[in-house]
Amino acid sequence: MRKLAAEFLGTFLLVFGGCGAAVFAAGVPNVGIGFMGVALAFGLTVVAGAYAFGPISGGHFNPAVTVGVFTAGRMPAKDVAGYIGAQVVGGLVAAGLLLVLLKGGPDGYDAATSGLAANGFGEHSPGGYSMMTGLIGETVLTFLFLTVILGATAKASSPAMAGLVIGLTLTLIHLIGIPLTNLSVNPARSTGPALFVGGWALSQLWLFWVAPIVGGAAAGLLAKWLHPEN
Repeated sequence: MRKLAAEFLGTFLLVFGGCGAAVFAAGVPNVGIGFMGVALAFGLTVVAGAYAFGPISGGHFNPAVTVGVFTAGRMPAKDVAGYIGAQVVGGLVAAGLLLVLLKGGPDGYDAATSGLAANGFGEHSPGGYSMMTGLIGETVLTFLFLTVILGATAKASSPAMAGLVIGLTLTLIHLIGIPLTNLSVNPARSTGPALFVGGWALSQLWLFWVAPIVGGAAAGLLAKWLHPEN
């Protein structure tokens, strides 16, 4: 239960911090933090979560990470479903709390209209990118993210620096991917906002499960070969 609680809390922090920065601060006239600020917010939440909860659960906070770690042979199959369930619930609670806070603003907030930082493609992509571009981008960026995670946490690496390296990598891939899809690389991060937005966000949610899981699994298989000592 301690591991599942850590995964819930870490995922909650990730979605609340990253999506919260996107919906509260990204578009404020003259002082908004923009894509750079949102990318940094996601990276910082991972750094904080890794050091706060990583020693308890391994600090996945992402179903794609859990699948990658499992595929690399670093966790038992019996733990996978529990981790993913805790992550999805953490993302859902974080998105719900963000919506409550947003509705308290002077103009209220309509998640279906404003999007709640949900991920999307086509007309719902920040840059208007296609479904295929989103699918390829999410798969490749998740693969790169997991390759770094599994390398930084390998036995031959320095564990003290892993959280910082992973957080900086997440910042980097957000700078690449936000214009494509608002960047997910994390099905739990996508599911929370999508369930409150409904409509288009739910109809496009499949991509933000399929692509990260495929990318994570591929990175896990590669890590099994690159780091056989694990």
